[in-house]
Amino acid sequence: MAKGIIFFCQNCGYESSKWMGQCPGCKEWNTFVEEAVPKKGTGAKSRLGKERSVPVTLKEIELKEEERISTGIGELDRVLGGGIVAGSLILVGGDPGIGKSTLLLQVCRNLANDHHDVMYISGEESLKQIKLRARRIGEFKDTLTLFCETNLADIEEVVKAKKPEVVIIDSIQTMYNENISAAPGSVSQVRESTGTLMMLAKTLGIAIFIVGHVTKEGVVAGPRVLEHMVDTVLYFEGDRHASYRILRGVKNRFGSTNEIGVFEMQGNGLREVANPSEFMLNGKPVGASGSVVTCSLEGTRPILVEIQALVSDTTFQIPRRTTVGIDFNRVNLLLAVLEKRAGMQLGGCDAYVNLTGGMRLSEPSIDLAVVAAVISSYRNTVIDEHTIIFGEVGLTGEVRGVAQAEVRIKEAEKMGFTRCIVPKSNYEGIMANGKPGIDIVGVAGVVELAEVL
Repeated sequence: MAKGIIFFCQNCGYESSKWMGQCPGCKEWNTFVEEAVPKKGTGAKSRLGKERSVPVTLKEIELKEEERISTGIGELDRVLGGGIVAGSLILVGGDPGIGKSTLLLQVCRNLANDHHDVMYISGEESLKQIKLRARRIGEFKDTLTLFCETNLADIEEVVKAKKPEVVIIDSIQTMYNENISAAPGSVSQVRESTGTLMMLAKTLGIAIFIVGHVTKEGVVAGPRVLEHMVDTVLYFEGDRHASYRILRGVKNRFGSTNEIGVFEMQGNGLREVANPSEFMLNGKPVGASGSVVTCSLEGTRPILVEIQALVSDTTFQIPRRTTVGIDFNRVNLLLAVLEKRAGMQLGGCDAYVNLTGGMRLSEPSIDLAVVAAVISSYRNTVIDEHTIIFGEVGLTGEVRGVAQAEVRIKEAEKMGFTRCIVPKSNYEGIMANGKPGIDIVGVAGVVELAEVL
């Protein structure tokens, strides 16, 4: 093997000194490509362009609150932790056509109208294409600068000369470094381009947004180290053929993670949804079996969502199991618990479980609602539309407590629900702090839940 040559996995970014048929990282076949590794320069300065640092004690470090720039979009500010931090590097990932560029162009408009210097650098669209998209959003002030370029050296030169407050890179897969022989979008190009942008952000104090494409598995394309290098990782989720969009923060060095923002795609751009619970419950059927409302905690925000289940006699030798928005294996586990602990004969039934509104939830607190929806559909009985259910279910059929039950109950009370079925352990703590404004019912197991329903 020639010196300076290394093999990268195109799917996950795994590095190897030799070619392998199967990637040890993601288990995909025939994804390794050969790329040249540029020689690293040596010097007295660190990667961020500063002089060598010296060790200091904890007491010598002075703390001050980070100054944040509001984007003018409340839902985005919530996910970012209160606004844009100067010198931060933010990665925005999502499927093609989901609205990443539209959202960031709206951010540019709000910042420019608030007299902030913003630069939008596009490697995918021409200036006229950006102008056409901007015309649908609204009027822009002159503090927004557009620049179409993919050469990272030219971009670095322009950014150092203009020194804007915020820079948008759309997208990182189109940028290339002349010192690297690999094609744009390759593992080494994405990694080195991100490293250069990180140096610009930290040395000049510029907030930089990076748009990243995602793979078929839903993760940002390129090396996995890309997510480790940036300060914040945001994922734009949702069906591009529907009107809803969900912005989820999976990493944030300046705020809490797992925060979400809900948007609705309209003709003039994305509109933020201030009350996601009302949005998610819009169109909920009345008097239908298999429909249950639960409350999930996304970051610090409680959101009410509807879970639907359909259980019917199968016409196949092996019953079908289908889930949308909920982990498939988790639903199979809950069906097995019902069959073993509650005596329900589900082995000859097809089971379909759907989470409405386009949400994807993995929190265990929705287990009890899934169980209730399956019981309701199996018995063909209707659960009162003003009832909300949440709790975690174990393999022995017990119902375990969940965190911040009081916050969930307050959200349910605000949305007009009159009855709440919760785990027994949460019930005791809630009643000890004073009786809430809605009826609280505690259950200890799935058998007791079946009797309550």
